[in-house]
Amino acid sequence: MRAERQVLFWMSAALVLVLLIGLLKDILLPFVAGMVIAYFLNPLAGALERLGLSRMWASVLILLIAIITFAAVLIFVVPLLASQAQQLALALPDELERLKGILETWARERLGTRYPAFESALTQGLEGVSQNWAAIAGWIASSLWDQSRTVVNFVSLLLVTPLVVFYMLLDWDPMLEKINGWLPRAHAPAVRQLASDVNDAVSAFIRGQGTVCMVLGALYAAGLTAVGLKYGLLIGIMTGVLTFIPFVGWALGTITATTLAVIQFWPDVVPVAMVVGVFLAGQAFDAGFLSPNIVGSKIGLHPVWLIFALFVFSYLFGFVGVLVAVPVAAAIGVLVRFALKVYLASPYYGDEVGATGAAAVAKRTGDDRRA
Repeated sequence: MRAERQVLFWMSAALVLVLLIGLLKDILLPFVAGMVIAYFLNPLAGALERLGLSRMWASVLILLIAIITFAAVLIFVVPLLASQAQQLALALPDELERLKGILETWARERLGTRYPAFESALTQGLEGVSQNWAAIAGWIASSLWDQSRTVVNFVSLLLVTPLVVFYMLLDWDPMLEKINGWLPRAHAPAVRQLASDVNDAVSAFIRGQGTVCMVLGALYAAGLTAVGLKYGLLIGIMTGVLTFIPFVGWALGTITATTLAVIQFWPDVVPVAMVVGVFLAGQAFDAGFLSPNIVGSKIGLHPVWLIFALFVFSYLFGFVGVLVAVPVAAAIGVLVRFALKVYLASPYYGDEVGATGAAAVAKRTGDDRRA
């Protein structure tokens, strides 16, 4: 009965936490972003401490470097991305018309009598996209803007997040020691082991997969720009950002870049093949080196469940949910595997007498069959 009360207590606490997050989601973004960044940078603070810096100066140095890096990205990279996004939005109708001409020429040569039906379907589809692309883009932009305003305005995000990062880095070790002191003494070793497994899974995503996303984004952007693809910087960086969803980010980036390459370079197939080669090389580099050495197998989430977690958390908690979906899903996965292990070892799954009796029945059945 005591164990049942403990389970009820922790389930109630988890439910209260979820309800609080749902109620406060409109103001949580700077705090969640700060905690995620601090968690990502905490090993660097520890390394600086081992080199002789105090925790205070290590936190100050890391924060200054992060602010300078963010400012450099804001000044040099963001304007380029915004410019390419604007150019793509303006050129999209003409690009779609050129794509339509390429597909019609290809289909006319190969489909024969089936060409008129294909032409009609293609015209309707591309006209729908061409007519609605501005409305779709406006809806996305307004949705993001409204979402940002309801969560926190941009100025407060820039002011609050660095403070959260600094104080989280500064108080990380004392905070963990205090939490350790609150653990129930009888279960403290098991909770510490469970917390260590959760930390491995979460850090594999936040630190490992985050690093992989940045490396691949830089590689894709550099490769596509070197090939000469229009909007290559934008597509490469966005593909890197979406790489945190296994296969989906790479597939979307490959399809988008290849389509634009066909529009831009056709009938010259060499640049198109080079664009495809950039993505194949990036995927091979990720599968053969980056993910095995940086991420490993500690996240423990099937891609389908990963996508499901992103949809559920984004639906429940908005952008804050997107930010924490995979780390929380990885932590839940560790807890579920631990609960399953406890269940399989408990009397609820099967007692020793029942298992022995079943084994005896199976043995007698086998002896009778052999006889």
